[in-house]
Amino acid sequence: MDLQRCKSWRRSRPARITSLALTALLLGGVAPAAPTAGAAPAIPDYSTAEGGNPFVDGWYADPDVAVYGGRYWVYPTASRPYSEQTYLDAFSSTDLVHWTKHPDILTTASVSWANRAVWAPAPIERDGKYFLYFGANDIQSNAESGGIGVAVADKPEGPYVDAIGAPLVGQFVNGAQPIDQDVFIDSDGQAYLYYGGWGHANVAKLNRDMTSLGTFPDGSTFKEITPENYTEGPQMFKRGGKYYLMWSEDGWTGPNYSVSYAISDSPLGPFAKIDRVLAQDPAVAKGSGHNSVINVPGTDTWYILYHRRPLSRSGANDRQLAYDRMSFNADGTIQPVTMKVRDDFRDDNALGWATYGGSWSAAGGRYATTSSYGGKALLDTNFGNFVQDVDVTPASASGDSGVVFRATQPAVGTDSYRGYYAGVSGSGRVVLGKAANNWTPLASAALTVRPGTRYHLRVEAVGSSIKVFVDDMTTPKISVTDTTYTSGANGVRVFATGAAFDNVAIAKR
Repeated sequence: MDLQRCKSWRRSRPARITSLALTALLLGGVAPAAPTAGAAPAIPDYSTAEGGNPFVDGWYADPDVAVYGGRYWVYPTASRPYSEQTYLDAFSSTDLVHWTKHPDILTTASVSWANRAVWAPAPIERDGKYFLYFGANDIQSNAESGGIGVAVADKPEGPYVDAIGAPLVGQFVNGAQPIDQDVFIDSDGQAYLYYGGWGHANVAKLNRDMTSLGTFPDGSTFKEITPENYTEGPQMFKRGGKYYLMWSEDGWTGPNYSVSYAISDSPLGPFAKIDRVLAQDPAVAKGSGHNSVINVPGTDTWYILYHRRPLSRSGANDRQLAYDRMSFNADGTIQPVTMKVRDDFRDDNALGWATYGGSWSAAGGRYATTSSYGGKALLDTNFGNFVQDVDVTPASASGDSGVVFRATQPAVGTDSYRGYYAGVSGSGRVVLGKAANNWTPLASAALTVRPGTRYHLRVEAVGSSIKVFVDDMTTPKISVTDTTYTSGANGVRVFATGAAFDNVAIAKR
């Protein structure tokens, strides 16, 4: 496996820190910082963002990544109207779970020629300087001022200032709008700039100063590398000696925005499309695209970082940051990415959850609520056939607590939703019923329930079949047939008790 710059997040195992640091330095990258004895974070080996997606708060898009001094950095676009895109924020983490926001790392006040539409930052470090490439002004022709700029700072969090006082690429070349830049340093030390909108992609060489463009042997500065069905957002990484170009397809404002890829023996291509690797999931999110790639060094663990739009939102700028596991086949091709739904609340937040009644808080790795008559918290999902798991810890011997599923029309109120509910009751039962602004019991079974005890609750719903498991995942406590509700949101709920919830997971069946 190759340890390359910006598309790889470099994290080393404590036992191999010396050799990995040396390797990173030899390849022109940044060596991971040696961990303090007894304090090294674990290697991130996740099935997805298990603390929940989105993994940071706010509307953001077009994320790119870097690692500096053992800290992981995400640089996104502020997803707002073009006239309000006058700044860039960053987020950093030591564990890919807890994130610190760094606001206004670059603003148009430090770029004389930029005034709007500051997009798609691309970070990289070289020779002790931190560079940030960005698009600005959304130019529509060569008669306008704008394009791709480069800013520089002494620290990853900036402040970044314009490095050359003008766009690095300020003209349309080969039909490519100068936006959506990505920077890649190959193992031989040569840096490349990939960019392009309007259905065209170019590559150019960057000189060692990272603020000027070089030329190819034939004297040209730009080479077109547009693959099939390319729209925008090129991303380059290297694995196993092969060069992977990823890009976004279809319109960024619609649900079909997606990511495809190609593999080549050269950073210059040719790049022939192999497949679409990330697309919307009508049960999870839509408009998933404009990605970057995370590699955990010393391993073959990879993630795809991207933005997506919640199912219930349709605004062009309603975009959030997410990541999921990315896996490869034996021949080097990429397996289709599954947008998983997990939340273990280890990040002590409940991003992506909407509450209806009750008093909810995420702390200590759990999502808890005080007692209420029907307080519920829902994810923005729309699963039909699925398995939903959650750990439930009731706070008292009264009432019941558990999961809501196939829910629609939620509101504050005891049974103010249309959907199903399964829970454990302090009266010594596991219960299943359905709501439609009233309550209809479907089944119950005996179960010893003690306050403060954690119970693993599973609901398996496939077609009209609904099964409820508690602790024993082989034999259901309840098994019924009901055709009332076919799909909807998933969540958790209490009735006449407080409760804490943990390890939420939902998967298709």
